[in-house]
Amino acid sequence: MKEGICTAVGVVGSAIAAAFGGWDQALVTLVIFMVIDYLSGLIVAGIFHNSRKTENGALESRAGWKGLCRKGVTLLFVLIAYRLDLALGVNYIRNAVIIGFMANELISITENAGLMGIPLPTVIQNAIEVLTRKASVSKDGEQ
Repeated sequence: MKEGICTAVGVVGSAIAAAFGGWDQALVTLVIFMVIDYLSGLIVAGIFHNSRKTENGALESRAGWKGLCRKGVTLLFVLIAYRLDLALGVNYIRNAVIIGFMANELISITENAGLMGIPLPTVIQNAIEVLTRKASVSKDGEQ
């Protein structure tokens, strides 16, 4: 029985890893960043009651569920990027998407640390401001 369950889990895990282009260091790093971001968000809301995702700053199951859904959609984009790599016969779209999402997760982790009162180095604060400005400019369609 135990061997059957382990085999089934292994087959399912292998199929999922293959669908995402393999379980390489880039995907492992993205998943680690996603877990750290989610856990640090739980700490900000649950312990510090300082979350920007809820009205009172405290834990809310709806905000947590939204966060998990966003993480799931992030992984779907990795899957889409890998399939684009295969369809176009290239080998860079998946990695570019993973790097972009890793940067986004890192910014969120840094913001959560700031909400916990952890002093952030000025260079990181400046980088976040620059990235935030660039993101808002691209959303507005301006150059």
